[in-house]
Amino acid sequence: MTSLHNNNKIKLGLVIDLDICVGCHACAVNCKEWNSGGHSAPLIDLNTSGENPDGVWFNRVHTFEILDEESDHGYTLNFPRSCLHCDDAPCVTVCPTGASYKREEDGIVLVNPDTCIGCKLCSWACPYGAREYDQVEKVMKKCTLCVDKIYNPNLPEESRVPACVSACPTGARSFGDLGDPNSEVSKLVDERNGVDLMPEQETKPVNKYLLPKTRTGNARNAPRMNNFNNGENKKLNILERFVDRILS
Repeated sequence: MTSLHNNNKIKLGLVIDLDICVGCHACAVNCKEWNSGGHSAPLIDLNTSGENPDGVWFNRVHTFEILDEESDHGYTLNFPRSCLHCDDAPCVTVCPTGASYKREEDGIVLVNPDTCIGCKLCSWACPYGAREYDQVEKVMKKCTLCVDKIYNPNLPEESRVPACVSACPTGARSFGDLGDPNSEVSKLVDERNGVDLMPEQETKPVNKYLLPKTRTGNARNAPRMNNFNNGENKKLNILERFVDRILS
């Protein structure tokens, strides 16, 4: 089994703001595009037009409808999920060949495909379901934080961020050194009381989530559907009436 050194001074990771994630899947798609030719390429797709499509995706976005039982109002929560690059990563310590490892220089958890035997122990050990098994190459793959992009000297400095971060249209994803209390991402976590995902698992995830802000006032008490005066809208076509309803 593989041991963890647990002395990372630099801890590169993501901060994900659940309050402004709109569930557009741009992070997942751009991640797929970059990594299909990157460090862990290729990322396979199987049976894409069939009833049970499958494939390797390092980023997945889940959508939930949350109901506030007190107010009887609900809202949509979009929840992006990927590897959290844990300090106490069970996927690393369970690996029988050392293929799954945590880099000492920046804390990124990676898989060496040359020594991975596809036993899937790491996927069973990961409580977050962040491991992706390549059914063609018979090896395990996972988020690399776009290690080949963030250190690429041929890119301008502002572009040296994971593909998911550069693609997010709302700025819901931030990247930086969470081991540095003075970094922008660490300050963001402190200001918004960022949390660990499933802390009871005691994996010490580096990535943090910012919880949705409390919805109060008119935004929470808005009616489910606006009333319209048929007289005012009788000259509008169907598309115009729909746009009018959305913007009212």
